[in-house]
Amino acid sequence: MTFQKKDFIEIEFTGKVKDGGIFDSNIKEDLEKLNPDAKPKPFVFCLGEGMFLKGVDEFLVGKEIGEYNIELSPEKAFGQRVPSFVQMIPMKIFQSQNVRPYPGAVFNFDGRIAKILSVSGGRVTADFNHPLAGKDIIYEVKVLRKIENLDEKLKSFNDFIFRRELKFSVEGKKLIIEVEKELAKFVEMFKDKFKEIFDLDLEVKEISPSPNAQQ
Repeated sequence: MTFQKKDFIEIEFTGKVKDGGIFDSNIKEDLEKLNPDAKPKPFVFCLGEGMFLKGVDEFLVGKEIGEYNIELSPEKAFGQRVPSFVQMIPMKIFQSQNVRPYPGAVFNFDGRIAKILSVSGGRVTADFNHPLAGKDIIYEVKVLRKIENLDEKLKSFNDFIFRRELKFSVEGKKLIIEVEKELAKFVEMFKDKFKEIFDLDLEVKEISPSPNAQQ
């Protein structure tokens, strides 16, 4: 049976620049080339929900369990380079934060990541293009299985959205997620998304922080 949008699947993958090196992977042998200390993790995601690169996501809809070599043009990968994304930033911006820019350094400007290209006097040239913009990309993907277990689907979705493991339970058509008070409103923002993907009504239960969290 072929995969459809909102299906959850588990994959092993390696992303490479065409005629270049590896930039991402969850396969031990390939991941070690990026970082010898990195530990590979299983990757489960929901098709059509922006949890993986759009070009790969779209390719896998209609496919089955198996291995695929997916070649993506910049438009389907990380976009073309945009000259206007290379901008001059006054040195005083960095000085106000007590940081020293230098060529090759990467900074976060209100959620926008930029690489410093040059530093000259009071002006800094920063590139806000994605590091892989303008490049042809190849993803080697092995689809291991389609996820049928609801708890496994919910866990993978929570891990992706909230970047942490949350305690949850399902009672009939109700999903109950337990979080600290300060996170409750943030989790509630995804109420419609849980309804759309899982057809579950979200209830957020506020709990006291664990002793470890307070340390």
